[in-house]
Amino acid sequence: MSIRHGLLALLERGPMYGYQLRVTFEESTGGTWPLNIGQVYTTLSRLERDKLVCPLAESGTGQRPYEITDAGRAELALWFATPISHGDRPRDELAIKLALALTTPGVDVGAVVQTQRTATVRTMQEYTRLKHRTDRPADLSWRLVVDAMVFQAEAEVRWLDHCEVSLLRYGPPSVSEKTPVSEQEAGDEAEREAAR
Repeated sequence: MSIRHGLLALLERGPMYGYQLRVTFEESTGGTWPLNIGQVYTTLSRLERDKLVCPLAESGTGQRPYEITDAGRAELALWFATPISHGDRPRDELAIKLALALTTPGVDVGAVVQTQRTATVRTMQEYTRLKHRTDRPADLSWRLVVDAMVFQAEAEVRWLDHCEVSLLRYGPPSVSEKTPVSEQEAGDEAEREAAR
């Protein structure tokens, strides 16, 4: 989710100050996506530039609330109506890390997998405890966010199990199986092989 669309969704509830938006955003995401106030005001400036929000008159305390415009409502409706594609999601740092670990000499890939699994299981347990807190039982949006995080952690553990089984079955690639990136590297590799 982009901060841009998150703030538009919050402003659809009614005008808010930057600080109110920050607090409400964090509450709506179960405290799992902390924002700094600079992110909020930078995003509000861009939304204002794009005519998706407009500032209202400053209050007596010097704070300026923002409200969503009709163009902002149209943008928000389009965002809600458009499915998130896998290509829109950020790169998976863990998958990249494991892929690089497989081809980096001296890295114990099994240890990398086990370290990540331990951390993910611990995180999943924290999310489960958070989900069963009794002070927010009726807050469905919060529960859905926490449920999503639990399911993502469970999926990551399953994938790590798969990685471990694959390592046992196939083993890490040998140096000869690694593909050189360039002709220069291929020549360098050939010289190293010849020198052995």
